[in-house]
Amino acid sequence: MGVVLLAGGTGGAKLARGLQDVLGGELSVVVNTGDDGEAHGGYVSPDPDLVTFWLADRIDDRGWGLRGDSFNVMEGLRELGEQVWFNLGDRDLAICLHRAERLRKGERLTEIADSIRTSFGVTARVLPMTDNTVRTHVRARDAWHEFQPFMIRERGEGPVDDVHYNGAAASTPTPEVLEAVAQADLIVIGPSNPVISIGPILAVPGMAEGLQAARAPIVAVSPLIGGEVVKGPTAVFMAWAGQPATAAGVAAIYDGLIDGFIADEPVSEVTTLVRDVDLNTPQTRRAVAEATLEYAASLRRG
Repeated sequence: MGVVLLAGGTGGAKLARGLQDVLGGELSVVVNTGDDGEAHGGYVSPDPDLVTFWLADRIDDRGWGLRGDSFNVMEGLRELGEQVWFNLGDRDLAICLHRAERLRKGERLTEIADSIRTSFGVTARVLPMTDNTVRTHVRARDAWHEFQPFMIRERGEGPVDDVHYNGAAASTPTPEVLEAVAQADLIVIGPSNPVISIGPILAVPGMAEGLQAARAPIVAVSPLIGGEVVKGPTAVFMAWAGQPATAAGVAAIYDGLIDGFIADEPVSEVTTLVRDVDLNTPQTRRAVAEATLEYAASLRRG
């Protein structure tokens, strides 16, 4: 069974791990690259790396870095008077420097991501949504912010006045992404922020059309647990999208794209499997993954 997961952020990475435990190499994760940027001379690709670290069981207690990493370079930069606002561990920075050098040599982001996940022993494929440059920008308090400065320096505080995926209109999905979607038996939209994690993926021209043309049923998993946002500024971005921070609000953003929805509360507007979507332990991650696969397999494309 070939399964494609659209993912970004911690929720998507956790479900990716549960799905890999069930599927192994039959899983392809299409990952948001709208958060990418440059820092400390390296090319930072937060979501593909986050997914890779989770799949490799190398994630640290913060939920986004490498377990056991040191921070000697950042400490050294601070000693030299640098204002370090983007904190990278030493091995994390090594990955970013490695990626930057290979990009300078003309390699594709997809090729580099595949090499990194292989070096970490990951069986599932990790596919950047595009090899082109797409950057999420957020307008708040009468100014445009790049995504990482907004999240770190501005602490993701709303209200959000606008969101723009710079470069998306000129981008294209990679051949690997289009092939994975076309050949998938099931497609899952992970429990990720629908605006800043899934939104950039769907903004790549041809991506939404490829999903709609796919033979596989598409199921989305709610990122909310017990009606509450688990992590990140989901509520402020949902408000910008004109939707409440509820399971129904998330489903409404995917209206016309999904064939089913999984949440821990009923949603009348779409066929919904009501079940616990907590992903905090290996057992619950695998259980949600298995339930998602079983539910999606029961659906047919309308």
